[in-house]
Order: sequence, then structure tokens, then C-alpha cells
Amino acid sequence: MATHCIMNFEEEPIIRVNDATIYQGMHPILSDLQFDIKKGEFVFLIGRTGSGKTSLLKTLYADLPLKAGEINVAEFDLKTIKNVAIPFLRRKLGIIFQDFQLLMDRNVEENLQFVLRATGWRDKSMMKRKIAEVLIKVGLGLASKKMPHQLSQGEQQRVVIARSLLNNPFILLADEPTGNLDPVVADEILELFREINCGGTAVLMATHNYQFIEKHPQRVFKCEHGRINLYSA
Repeated sequence: MATHCIMNFEEEPIIRVNDATIYQGMHPILSDLQFDIKKGEFVFLIGRTGSGKTSLLKTLYADLPLKAGEINVAEFDLKTIKNVAIPFLRRKLGIIFQDFQLLMDRNVEENLQFVLRATGWRDKSMMKRKIAEVLIKVGLGLASKKMPHQLSQGEQQRVVIARSLLNNPFILLADEPTGNLDPVVADEILELFREINCGGTAVLMATHNYQFIEKHPQRVFKCEHGRINLYSA
């Protein structure tokens, strides 16, 4: 069933980009970037392979340094952020990869416990409740003891999304989260993102799937010719 919700965007953006340049190594790949993403907003990010989508996302979660311009994410200034502050930034973000990056030698619950411990959780009963909560939210309430190899690709991606929700992020940064999934499962994952967005979490989703954009019109940023522009079909 399609998700419909009406969001009232708050004034202060969760991401604010001003005259920024995104680098791959020593080479600028995106220049003169100027955009905001508001709390609760859903934005698609499109562009050809190599156009800078992944580099932009990596810069937003401080995996790549910001060398020029200004970017503020969840009230963190990426130009001046210190290494010790990066884990605190990432607690406010949900980061979702195409290739899942699950720990294959641990079951679902242990994968999620690993993230909670890494982000400062210590109370075992609170951790157990939080894990149950996010697994129910992504439709995997009975999967906590399963190993990743026992799950379909779509179920593995749901675990990744559950993992991203553990610390109640302000925004999900999703890099081609449906790229390895068949069309039916991809639609289910997109619908899950939309449900999460309706709960108030902003989403920035990089995708090659233009059908998503046609079915679910949202603001769309296109990486092209070293710039990001608003896209209209």
C-alpha cells in the first residue's frame, strides 16, 4: 500500500550547503554547490556513475574531508569538525549502503548490538528493546536470531535500514539502497523509506531508478557536469 503523508517542514535545515566543492582525492568532482535539506524532507539524488553522488554522501557523513566552502549537517560544521566529533555527527545520521556491509559471522541481533555498543549504549535491556523496536519497524520482528546468509537480499537491506534507525537519526543518507534488488523488492524498500520519512526522518536517497521519481514525486537533485541542479522530468 502506498504511503501518503503531509510534512510540515521546520525552518532550520538539517543539511545546509553553501558554495561547497566536493573532492575525489585531489580532484574536484562537484563545484559551487548550494542547497538545503529541511528536517522531514525526502530528496532524491540522481546522476550517472562517477558523477559525484557517492562522494557527496561521503562528505556529508565526514568520510571525505570538506576542503572548500561550507556544509553544516545536524548542526556540525564539516569544515572545522575534529576527528573526535565525527562519531557524534554520525549518531545523528542513518547511513545505508548498497552492499549492506553486515557482519556475516554474527546474527541480526548481534549486528545491531555491535552498532549500539559502538555508539555508547551499555544497558543490555534497553539495547534489546531498541533492537526489537527497529526490527518490527522494518518488518523483521522474527529475524533477530537469523544469520545474514539465511536472509534474502531484500531482508538484508531491511536489516541495514534497521541498523540505521538505532540512534533515531535526523536524516537517512542512502547510497543506491535498491541497486542490487529486483524491482518488486526495490519498490518495497522505497515504500519503507517513505514510511520512515512520514515519521519525521529526512531522507536523501541516491538512485538510478527514475521510476521511483515518476511514482513518488519529490525534490530531485541531479549531479551533472560537475554541478548539482534541481531536476525536472
